[in-house]
Amino acid sequence: MTMTPKEMLAKLVSFNTESHRSNLELIHFCRDYLAGLGVESTLVHNEDGQKANLYATIGPKVDGGVVLSGHTDVVPVAGQEWSSDPWTLTERDGKLYGRGACDMKGFDALALVAVPKMLAAPLKRPVHIALSYDEEVGCVGARVLINAMVAAGIRPSAVIVGEPTMMQVATGHKGVMRMRTTVHGHAVHSSRVDIGVPAIMVAGELIHWSNEVMAENKAKAAADSIFEPPYSTLHVGTVEGGTAANITAEYCSFVHEVRCVPGETPAQYEARYREKLAETEARMKAIAPAARIEFQISSNTPGTSPETDGAAEALARRITGDNGTHVVAFGTEGGLFQGVEWSTVICGPGDIAQAHQPDEFIAISQLEAGERFIDGVIAELSR
Repeated sequence: MTMTPKEMLAKLVSFNTESHRSNLELIHFCRDYLAGLGVESTLVHNEDGQKANLYATIGPKVDGGVVLSGHTDVVPVAGQEWSSDPWTLTERDGKLYGRGACDMKGFDALALVAVPKMLAAPLKRPVHIALSYDEEVGCVGARVLINAMVAAGIRPSAVIVGEPTMMQVATGHKGVMRMRTTVHGHAVHSSRVDIGVPAIMVAGELIHWSNEVMAENKAKAAADSIFEPPYSTLHVGTVEGGTAANITAEYCSFVHEVRCVPGETPAQYEARYREKLAETEARMKAIAPAARIEFQISSNTPGTSPETDGAAEALARRITGDNGTHVVAFGTEGGLFQGVEWSTVICGPGDIAQAHQPDEFIAISQLEAGERFIDGVIAELSR
């Protein structure tokens, strides 16, 4: 049952685990692989049973130890032009190509192939492998996975979220909340816009509110912030609605998000935005009582905050020798682990610039660096 990192990565890449598909085939492979090594694992399914998280413990059943955290889902390949089959790991010029090779089946593969080393080591504290579903669509699976691990009495000293950081030790990222606002207006001929409620123009006011708030944030940004940009951002990604140029739009819907620096929370922005919605809707109803605004939150993922004297950071720095200050621009499951007071850091192989792209790849040198890192974790836990 021993495999090389490349062999394991090839196997994991071969499973199409786009977020809209089931990941059970991959999870069952991981379960059976671990069972073949004598390691029991636990599956935590979603509500319809079509997806599952997996966690397993190697070493003594004591407090402390390290969680090696990865997600199993990948983003779609539809509409992308690939030079090779995205579901077949392909080596070219020192790089391994395949969907998820970088984000983040590379780290998953390293954690799994290291299990025989973990079993052979004199571990004094355990290694916990945690693989989640649906990270790419709002860190859905990690929420139930973490709850299950807490309920099982697992209390690690550190969590390593192996997202691609080029093996730099990243201590934080912004939180993100994604939303949809739908304006239901009142349609009239555009020549009498005064008695209509033009949904697109109302939506435009709400969109402009996001610009105004972001400008406020920029003006008060801390000069010593380690984030880029150094303030919380608000962004509108899609807008749809309207019928014709001479009809006030009866409908307009837009998808938007807020990304918060540590110290600020999406809930603060939600409260301010709901006040704006209430004031706007009151003006709409004064013209047309049936007019209204719908607001939905599709996902809300907390940021990962730099910790004071964090055990995870100290561990990762000892192993990598990296003493630089790093944060990442993308979201991870790290804040969810911090939410149950588990010290967490982000450190994994590969370059995030390759993630989600056609011809996604991980450099073999990065895979090797990740392997050395996990060897270092095993050595630390064996002291």
